[in-house]
Order: sequence, then structure tokens, then C-alpha cells
Amino acid sequence: MEQILEIREGCNTPEQLVKSLPFSRFLKTYKNEFIDNLDHRDERQHNEATHKIDFIKGVCARDILQVLDQEEIAENDMERSRNLVRFIDGAFHHFRSSSYSRLVRLQNDVISTGLETPDSVKDKVTEKATTLSDLILQTRRRLLRKVGMEHGVRRSHGLDASPNVTAGEISGHYFNLPADYVPLSHVPLTIAADIRTGVDYSTPSNKRAEPFYELDHNPLKMDQFNPDDWVSVPLQVGAWLIVAYLHKSRGSVEMEPGLLNLFPFASISDIKENRRPDGVFIFGDPNAEPNDLGYFWDEENQILVGLVPNRDELKYFGYCKKPILTLHNVLAIQKGELPLHCGCTRYMVHFDEENQPYIGEMLIKADDMGRISLQKGDDNQTRPIFFGTETGAFACLDGFSEQAKLLMIGREVGYNKDTGSNARQIVPVTEDIEVMNGDPLDMLLYMNNFDLIEKGVSTIDANMSVTDAIDHFRLGERVAAGSTHTHRGSKESSYWANPFPLLRDENDTPLHPDLYEQYLSNEAHFISAAKELVDKKELHLGVAFSQLMAGVYSENSDDDLQRCGYHDRDEVEQLAPTRLAEDLIDHIKELAVEKRERSGGSLDEVSITVALVGDSRTGKSETAEKMEGILGLQLI
Repeated sequence: MEQILEIREGCNTPEQLVKSLPFSRFLKTYKNEFIDNLDHRDERQHNEATHKIDFIKGVCARDILQVLDQEEIAENDMERSRNLVRFIDGAFHHFRSSSYSRLVRLQNDVISTGLETPDSVKDKVTEKATTLSDLILQTRRRLLRKVGMEHGVRRSHGLDASPNVTAGEISGHYFNLPADYVPLSHVPLTIAADIRTGVDYSTPSNKRAEPFYELDHNPLKMDQFNPDDWVSVPLQVGAWLIVAYLHKSRGSVEMEPGLLNLFPFASISDIKENRRPDGVFIFGDPNAEPNDLGYFWDEENQILVGLVPNRDELKYFGYCKKPILTLHNVLAIQKGELPLHCGCTRYMVHFDEENQPYIGEMLIKADDMGRISLQKGDDNQTRPIFFGTETGAFACLDGFSEQAKLLMIGREVGYNKDTGSNARQIVPVTEDIEVMNGDPLDMLLYMNNFDLIEKGVSTIDANMSVTDAIDHFRLGERVAAGSTHTHRGSKESSYWANPFPLLRDENDTPLHPDLYEQYLSNEAHFISAAKELVDKKELHLGVAFSQLMAGVYSENSDDDLQRCGYHDRDEVEQLAPTRLAEDLIDHIKELAVEKRERSGGSLDEVSITVALVGDSRTGKSETAEKMEGILGLQLI
């Protein structure tokens, strides 16, 4: 297992840092990687590599300490000292750019004494990360100064030496895990974290190709589980507590900062109340077989288990995000709710002195996944209440403007930016409270990304009958961008835009029969409630035409594109989302006026919640970005 660096000791001076066990561990790892690289050099550089290896083998922490301790380095020792410092400076840059480090502090006081709170732990975690980064930079400066290599301009502020993750942990025994899962309780739980942003991780794969389906066996082999090899993060995914366990090997542990930037932490109150997790997710299991990829409902222990084996083709953040959302969706369906693969935004519409509506705020409730809970109100009317899941977005950079990318800087955790297509960044887009609070759904639209709409014609058809609209959701057609196994430009269908897990295959054969039957029942309840609300004009259903992939769709001719106002195929992807954004803004204002009138006409503001259902690259995020730009809700 390629080593990661875990730091549990506290250091206050450069001397203490160099004497510490983590420094020695890191130095040993760096030396081994350096020597391995030199061993694979071309035969023509054999002589140079051999002498460099001899030098590297002789480097130890004591040598570095001697450079720090000397008041003045003798001239005959200066060349070797400079070589040592150059080598350690290379190690410093390797630590920042290529290693993976975790600074860990145990925080059991949060549970056992109540003297600490999640907020105070978060403050301490950030302080520890900053202190360690400052100490590493101070040590580097002192070493450079000792050998006369710190002349000229100092460039400290661009050199963040923070660990990849600084974690406040508690004992895993605080969770009420079933007896059959006791080894998991030996893995400490992360309850607060500070992550280094602006980092891009290269993973062995950059797209999903294998499905995450239901298994007929429990894939987790508890008798082979070694708690020392794992980190765990308890996540609040919608209404459910799902604990993610990530293997510490490289290629797997890099998923940790992405998860921390995507989902809310589970609440401390749940841990204090000894709550049983609803699901556990295992990523990078070295003991798993190829047929262990998927999820299993453990009926006896009433817990959902998801697992991804330790295989290079599965080491991609999409195999973390999608399976965790699959667990959420399975639990939602079991509870009688309707998961939606969608983007959802709540718009606060205000009215000016002349009673003209304007959108004051866009509050994201879901970037990629949410759920509908059917709830009866005081008037005995059943309404669809929408809840989200993620506070972050796993954003594909292909379709974003340079302005949008600028807004991500400083908050992002990236994956595979050098791979060309499907480079992704995870950025926070909303707050826990917006995701966890439910709001009545006002409009539900299916995202059609391939049909062209002529200029002057609305890109929204939101006044369909429930029957016609549901047909679009069930058919779930889209043209793919090539980020999954479907070829770019090819059309595919997935029932309700694939509310993971996929419930019907391309031949309309039901998958996961029990779950599918439950979904049909949930869908029928939604349709029944929707018909009443559509008749009252409280709910609008239909299709939104983003046209995002219309330019690469082979069925659209050049004449079709020109008739609809586009000069070439590349222009469609850039301009089409703006058309939909403008039409959505108009439509939301109309809905707000209607809603205000139903409430008596005296409200100063009205909340309109709109969900756009669609799979990857159907235009959900791109349209939202264009709306923000049009409404001027972000300043670049």
C-alpha cells in the first residue's frame, strides 16, 4: 500500500519538526520514491543516477538537524549542506504537490464531557492546520537562510503547506453499529475537518463505466477488515446517516477531501444519541471480489451496505458520489419517497412599489440529487415537498465559462484537470440548512438537451397534462456528452433520468424488482397528488429545452441549426442555455404572481421552488450559471 502521511504529533519549533516521527516517515517515503524514479532512468543516465542514489541513501533527519543547529557552516561543509537543503526543498514541494497528508487530533471531549462543541473543534482544527503550515514554511526558510539560498524576493504566500485534510476525530465506538459490524467501530470518526483547496488530484480513472447495482450477497468481509487501513467520514445525506469508509491507499484516500466538500457532516446530536447508521459505504476495499461492486440490504441488521473494490478502473470520484447517492435513493424509495436526479433552486421573488416581480435570491436546494416527500398540509391537500442532498457540486468544467471557473477558485477540490474532457471540480454551492429544509415544489421540468427550438418560441412547455409530462420523465431521453460509457452525441433513455440505481434497462426490463415495484407505488401517489395540484395551478409540469447537446446530435442538420438561430454547432452549447435561462426567469415571475394572488395578493415576497430533472450534461448547472449572470447575483 503506497503510504500516506498521518500526523498526530504536535510540534512548535523547526527542531521539533525535524525530530518528529512523521518527518522521518515522510523522508523515508520521499527517498524511496526518488530512488525508484532514478532506477528507471535511461541507461545513458546510469552514472548520474547511481551517484544521486548514493547521496540520497545517506540523507537522514540528523543531517538536516545539524544544518539547523549550526551557528555558521564551515566553508568546506557548505557544498554538502546546500545539496542537503536542495534535496529537502524538493521534498517540501513534493509534500505540497504530490503527497497526501492528514493531520489528526482526537476530540472525544465533544461527546464525553460536553466541554467542546463542533464549532470549537472546527476552530481548533483550522488553527492546527495553519500552525503546521506556518511551521513547515518557517523551517524551510531557516534552512535556505543557513546555506545562503534565501536571497532576493520571498514567495511565502503562494506556498501553502497545509495538510490535505486536518481532521478532528472521535472514537468510532460512539456509533451504534450492529454487532456484525463491530470492526468498523475501531475506525475513528471524522467530525470536523479543514481541507486544502486549490488542489487537483489525478486518479487512475476519470469516468464511470460499470453500474452500481443491487447484490444478492453482503460484499463486506468483516473478518478481513483491518481498521488501521481506513478513514471514516459520517455524512448526512438527505434524511439518512451514511458513514463512508475510505481505504488509506493512494487512489482511494484522495476521495476524502472531495466528499468533505460535497456532503454535510452528520450531526453530533445523532452521534450523542447513539444513532444507528442507515448505511455504510466502503471505498477501495482490497479484499473485495469483482462481483462485490454494488449495494446490499442487510435485512437482519437493518442497514444498507455499499462497496467499491480496490481496482484502478473504479478509482474515480464518480464511484464515490454516485454510490452514496444510490444508497440515499434506495432508502428514500423504501420510505415511500421519490428520488429525483435533478437540479433544484428556490427563487425568492420580491415585488416592488408598483407590484412588479423581481428575483432577489437564488438558493440552491440540489445540484444533482434530491427527493420528493408527499406530505399532507393543514388543508388536507397532499403536496410534493422537496429536499436536497449535497451542499457541493461535482462540476464538469467543459461547459462552464471562464467567469464561472474564477468563482470556484479558492473553494475547489479538483480531479483530473490534465485529462482533457470530463475534468471535474467539487465546489460548495449551498448551505446545510437549504438542503435539509423541505419546500413545496412549484414547477417540475424534464431537461431535454437535444431538440432544437426556433428563435422566438419559448424553451419551456410547463402547462402539460400530468399524463403527458410523466411520459417524458419515464422516457428520460438525453444526448450524452461522453462522460459515461455512452458515446458522445448518442441518444439514450433512462427511466426518470436514472434515479440511481437504474430502475429499467434500455429494453424496458425492470431491474431490482422489489425496489422497482416500490418506486412504481411511490410514483402513483405522486401522480395522484400532482393531478389535483395541476388542476389548481399550484404545480406545473413539463419540459425545458436546454439544447445543450443539440449541436453534437447527428439528427440535427446544419439547416435545422441555422433555422433556430445558430451559425455553427459549437455555438449551440454556448448560447442555448442563455435562452432557457431567460425563459425560466420570465416563467418564475409569472408563477410568483399567481402564487401571490392565491395567497390574497398582499405578500411582499414569494418563494418559488423549481426542479429540473435530467442526467449528466442536460444543462442543469449551465442554465443556473446563466441565470446568475443575467440576474447579476454574482460579482466577478
